[in-house]
Amino acid sequence: MAEHTEHTEQSARTEWSEGAARTEQAERADPGRTERIGGTGPAVTVLIVDDHPVVRDGLRGMFASAPGFEVLGEAGNGVEGVALAVRLDPDVVLMDLRMPGGGGVAAITELARRAPRCKVLVLTTYDTDSDTLPAIEAGATGYLLKDTPREELFTAVRAAAEGRTVLSPAVASRLVSRVRSPGNEPLSAREREVLALVAKGTSNREIAALLFISEATVKTHLTHIYGKLGAKDRAAAVALAYDRGILG
Repeated sequence: MAEHTEHTEQSARTEWSEGAARTEQAERADPGRTERIGGTGPAVTVLIVDDHPVVRDGLRGMFASAPGFEVLGEAGNGVEGVALAVRLDPDVVLMDLRMPGGGGVAAITELARRAPRCKVLVLTTYDTDSDTLPAIEAGATGYLLKDTPREELFTAVRAAAEGRTVLSPAVASRLVSRVRSPGNEPLSAREREVLALVAKGTSNREIAALLFISEATVKTHLTHIYGKLGAKDRAAAVALAYDRGILG
């Protein structure tokens, strides 16, 4: 496994270039090494990052038995995965998320900076919003669950290598639901003012006097606030605003 060593950006670029040069040299020495059976094109190179040895062994065996893939290496956590990816320059990094010694999201962020050519395909058992959204925002090309059928995984890895987004049905459904759900439209400056006063227990009449607007206008602002936050009443709106960081 790679040593846990911190590199400067310059050394990272040097390592990455050297890794690419070694790959090209190996291809020239053995052209058949990276050819798919049938001669349809270069093999997709893969790096496996997962903290469970049994999972890594299983994935390595799967890809070793399938035409068109080459496993360049494996790592047990995100830190090791980044170091290997910079050195080996794989087409696709299969990345677990929750790993001791270096999690997946931090690794994805680092890979986007140090090895931007590598496409990261998350392969995990977790599909909650707190897992999927940070991973995708960090730069993951795709997100699959570990119960994905073998052939679908192969197809997903090929698609990721080409830069296409790949999402498991469960994750895609979650993301679509989140986009369509209330709470995505930002509050206006005036609506935030009204909500901040509501949070202090200020009545509609008092808010109207403080902001030099009518009580009817206050009620209109509250209606808009409820709709944007998906809240049913004042208390729910305040709670949601604190939860989402709108109110500090």
